[in-house]
Amino acid sequence: MVRILITGAGGAAAVSLLRHPRYRREDLFAADIDRHAAGLYLVGEHRRSIVPPAGDPSFVDDVLDLCADHGIDVLIPTVDDELLPISLHRPRFEAVGTRVMVESPHLLRTCLDKATLLEVAAGLVPVPKSTVWGAETELPEARRPLLVKPRSGSGSRGVRRIDRIEELERLPRDGSLLVQEHLPGAEYSVDAVAGAGGRVLAAVPRERLKIDSGIAVAARSLRDDDLERHATELTEALGLRFTANVQFKRDAAGVPKLLEINPRFPGTMPLTVRSGVDIPALCLDKVLGRPLPRRPLSFEPTVMVRHWRETWPEALVGEGAADTGPEFRPRRAAAG
Repeated sequence: MVRILITGAGGAAAVSLLRHPRYRREDLFAADIDRHAAGLYLVGEHRRSIVPPAGDPSFVDDVLDLCADHGIDVLIPTVDDELLPISLHRPRFEAVGTRVMVESPHLLRTCLDKATLLEVAAGLVPVPKSTVWGAETELPEARRPLLVKPRSGSGSRGVRRIDRIEELERLPRDGSLLVQEHLPGAEYSVDAVAGAGGRVLAAVPRERLKIDSGIAVAARSLRDDDLERHATELTEALGLRFTANVQFKRDAAGVPKLLEINPRFPGTMPLTVRSGVDIPALCLDKVLGRPLPRRPLSFEPTVMVRHWRETWPEALVGEGAADTGPEFRPRRAAAG
């Protein structure tokens, strides 16, 4: 069996991988910064660990120690903030025998900075009118309302609509914000997966039908030639090796324009799998050097609704005690 460590165990993406039938046949380990992360309790007691946040200086060393101690074959980070630190240290993980399912630092820097991404993508697909809000930035020509969002980040955090120019002028001009035209149409995500030679095996569009706390609780996959073509062109042009979650929103004329690309597994991946394109299995085969399909894959439109599901972590019974076991303490703190 392949030993797989999945980080960000409290997120929807990690939980979907930890529950994936193919992954369940392997030897699974889970890690998170929060002992209450639900995904920790989808693996055995001695296969769960607490790690520091990605911004902590010891984050990479702690995850590297986990991989070395447990003989991890494949490391899959699922949190945006973790992607670049792990990618930068890929040779260290490979030195202990761990393959990392993450893109190159250059590609991550491009995708995780929305301003850079839109600049690169402008010659490939339609993009919204955008400007970085800095000290010398002139007021955008686009009609209001406008949309303001952080240059980095995901999950619609920090996104706000601007209806009056006074609101825009009050925002910090430090280059951390992106000002865009407002796109009033439907929003889509396209899950694309690259095969051998970087050619896209499938691009599966999906529409979020109902949102709860930023998470899609109802969604559908659908066929859309424009969305599939744009996502394929971007994925191949950028050179993504594994999976890309490419997001679009339609303007007033119905043209889909690029919002962002998440170079990782999305939380709604089970819908794409159910539609007939098993991206987690394909990516696992790719990172392990196993054969991949040579022809493009087809899919069937599908609708998904979600519900809550409980787990009963015995390890947290009596929480508040001084010591709940070494698996629930940061590894370097425990070692001290």
